[in-house]
Amino acid sequence: MINTGDTAWMLISTGLVLLMMPGLALFYGGLVRTKNVLSTFMHSFVVLGLVTLQWVLFGYSLAYGPDHGGLIGGLSFAFMRGVDLAPRQGDTIPHMLFFAYQMMFAIITPALISGAYAERLKFSAYALFTILWATLVYDPLAHWVWGSGGWMAKMGVLDFAGGIVVHISSGVSALVVALVVGKRLGYPRERSLPHNLTMVLLGAGILWFGWFGFNGGSALSASGIATLALVNSQLAAAAGGTAWLIIDVLRYGKASALGFASGLVAGLATVTPASGFVGPLGAIAIGTAAGLACYGGVMLKSKFNYDDTLDAFGVHGVGGAVGTILLGVFATKAWNASGADGLITGDATFLGKQLLAVAVTIAFSVAGTLVILKVVDATVGLRVTADEEREGLDINLHGEEGYSIGSSTYGRADMAVATDSTEPAGKTSPAVVS
Repeated sequence: MINTGDTAWMLISTGLVLLMMPGLALFYGGLVRTKNVLSTFMHSFVVLGLVTLQWVLFGYSLAYGPDHGGLIGGLSFAFMRGVDLAPRQGDTIPHMLFFAYQMMFAIITPALISGAYAERLKFSAYALFTILWATLVYDPLAHWVWGSGGWMAKMGVLDFAGGIVVHISSGVSALVVALVVGKRLGYPRERSLPHNLTMVLLGAGILWFGWFGFNGGSALSASGIATLALVNSQLAAAAGGTAWLIIDVLRYGKASALGFASGLVAGLATVTPASGFVGPLGAIAIGTAAGLACYGGVMLKSKFNYDDTLDAFGVHGVGGAVGTILLGVFATKAWNASGADGLITGDATFLGKQLLAVAVTIAFSVAGTLVILKVVDATVGLRVTADEEREGLDINLHGEEGYSIGSSTYGRADMAVATDSTEPAGKTSPAVVS
């Protein structure tokens, strides 16, 4: 039976998650050079068209259609067949609203990967990769964890709002893309500093706001569990941002604006799988762990010399894995009777299930992404030419520019800053230098 309160909250939550897309565009766009800001924005906007249509045609059916062997949903809901205004069994909102809400998750997940290949991937490669990845990686994972009959769900794995399905999958896939596509020209000898930190902070604020729908809406009702998820999101974001800020102050003596923004996003990503299953103190612990772990995750790229442009792996891959594992530690039925008891409350077996889910998700994401990249490379190619990369993707791929103040070309005014310049290297938060 339809509940109007639940329906109203889920309509709002759907809009909040959609709002995260321009928030992501601002966050990512401010981190790149001016000559690539428009192409980076395109990665977060065009996906709204591509994945929406994929979701309508067959994506939703593969993820949420009737189960086939615990692995996939089939094509029963293809072309929205049977997706109407009546509720699904056990739901209190229209089936079409559930379809729309889950569509927003399918849209934002491949967009997160774009942080790894910003400033060097062909637009045709972006489009083909996005469609294939949403179909071959995201949709099966969504079915395993959230679909009726999915094998992870039947095993007892929990993921409240996307630690496994969204953040581990996208973050690990981002690392694979970064390794296969290769480093930007001059990296790491030349540093590509963020061109607009105020844009980044605005994007982070919009993401924070939208995340209330991302996590709170995953309760699928206007309920106490939605309240718990919303409050836990706020607490983890605050803890993650503060932890990152403290590390910056201790290491460099300065509080970094981008460091706080990176930390709050890390806190949100990390608490996502646990937000509806742990208490507030658990959320603070998870957020604090996010600030520490994701800070270290971002530093890995300089240690191992790979070019994850905007730290998609360091924040989302590391954060998603840490949050999914810590859910196995802090989960308690005292806050959500439909959840589980974790290690602290005496059930080590649940932690084991979460660890297995993390390992399988990593392996599946790596394998699927590698296959997709080979297909894309063999068909349209992956990378722009060296000249196009030097001049900028905005003008070469789109025939447009993000800015038109004073000059028609920003490539030369936007040259990377060499690490051996007079400004001491490495004196900012690791997320500042992309």
